[in-house]
Amino acid sequence: MNEKAVVVALGTLAVVVGLMLATVLMVGLGDRIRLPYPVLMIILSAGAAFIPGFPQVKIEPELILPLFLPPLLFATALKSSWSVFRVRWRSIVLLAVALVVVTTATVAGAAWLLVPGIGIPAAIALGAMVAPPDPVAVESIAGKVRMPRRLSGVLQSEGLFNDATAIVIFQTAVAAAVAGQDVGPGIIVSFLLGAVGAAAIGLAAGWVTKKLMEYVTNPVGHSAVTLVVPFAVYIAADSVHASGVVAVVVTALEIRRGIRADAAQERVTVTAFWDVVELMVTGIAFGLVGLEVRQAMEGQEMNIAALTWPAVLICVLCFAVRAAWLALLVLPSRRRGAGAPPSNAKDVAALTWCGMRGLATLALALALPSTLADGSPFPGRAQIVLLAVAVLLSTLVLPGLTLPWLMKRLRLSESPETQKQIEQDLASRAEDAAMAAVQASDLLDGVDEKRVEWVKRQLLQLHTELAGTPTDAVKEERSEFRGWAIAVQSLALDAARQEMVTARGETGSDTVAADQVLRRLDLRTMLVPD
Repeated sequence: MNEKAVVVALGTLAVVVGLMLATVLMVGLGDRIRLPYPVLMIILSAGAAFIPGFPQVKIEPELILPLFLPPLLFATALKSSWSVFRVRWRSIVLLAVALVVVTTATVAGAAWLLVPGIGIPAAIALGAMVAPPDPVAVESIAGKVRMPRRLSGVLQSEGLFNDATAIVIFQTAVAAAVAGQDVGPGIIVSFLLGAVGAAAIGLAAGWVTKKLMEYVTNPVGHSAVTLVVPFAVYIAADSVHASGVVAVVVTALEIRRGIRADAAQERVTVTAFWDVVELMVTGIAFGLVGLEVRQAMEGQEMNIAALTWPAVLICVLCFAVRAAWLALLVLPSRRRGAGAPPSNAKDVAALTWCGMRGLATLALALALPSTLADGSPFPGRAQIVLLAVAVLLSTLVLPGLTLPWLMKRLRLSESPETQKQIEQDLASRAEDAAMAAVQASDLLDGVDEKRVEWVKRQLLQLHTELAGTPTDAVKEERSEFRGWAIAVQSLALDAARQEMVTARGETGSDTVAADQVLRRLDLRTMLVPD
């Protein structure tokens, strides 16, 4: 390696380390001024990129998604479950698929009319770039405000799968543009085949990973396995032209399903590990987004002023289409009952403002080829890149800086009935974890029926008290098994606490309800006979 290459490599390493340090600082600053740290990272890095002599980090466009999407999608999917998706399948279809298609078509039509010579396939490629809200951006920004769980759950379901829809549309449109053909109905077949193949790969990878984790019993080893798996699954799916996004999400859900109910400590360890990974990777990713914005804008030989009004219109369309689509879902939601969001104007406003574009938009923009198959320039490439960057900045920075204010103005909160149900669900979950821990131990081996009945009564009372229902404790008359009872209660309460810590960190979780249950656990001492 020559001296120049060494200098470039060291400069890149220095920038990455600097972004990691900046992430930590922006997290602290964001907590103090109540602003999301990813937005602060973009502002900081974009400003730094324009400093004379600042080292440039050059990452090949085709490597941006494989480097950053797998760990971030995996971390988000680990906080969900198959049961959540069974409940929210309507949101996934209507938002992650239908809304992406509608937004793509609307933006493509506007671009085709406003940007001379862009061509229909290239316009569709632009629409696919800016259509999907970025799951990383939404999770990092919307997760920092007191958003009701019913809304954050909708954003979570949408964010995990909409990239798959957009990437399939983008790849099909680019292939058609390069070959000089039109985009046909085959895009639907490509999407379905890619999704089915990715799901199969994800299920198989999840099964293999669970077997490997049974072999590697060390909790740290488990975390190391989960760090490798997302990249391997994404690459495997992409190599057979399946959706790497869907494959990674399915793998994470399968791994989560395989964690035993009594393995609360394992879940806490894996969750803590991935919290750190998610924090650092998110900071680096959004820092690089800020650095890449300058590189994306440099060297574009065009009249940027002429693109101002098309850019403004397309940005407005991205907000307007999302708002209109969500508004159309209000009436069906009310008819179904149960208050599934969006069920009112406040829900529509909050969910619209959380439609933030991010890493996927920039990566697809930079991945746009420079030439067609015949060697001629890709039609309107410079305009497309700048329009995509405009949408990214308008939908990410503006909502990111104003979302805390908007949530405060909307005064969104869970209804008392919903909040009570959440606490009851968490109480049941804590009780299940406590029971699983006791049953997995040897404390019940060889004990008489009376002691077993005592444990059952205490766990039933534990659920009632954690759900917020007062009980009248009745002391045991005999104290001959006091030491054994203390061991049982310590094990059960510890498992319940660890389960609530895990629940608190999950995507879409109600941290207020989880904290309430934790406080009740801290005050709770299972009845031990005198």
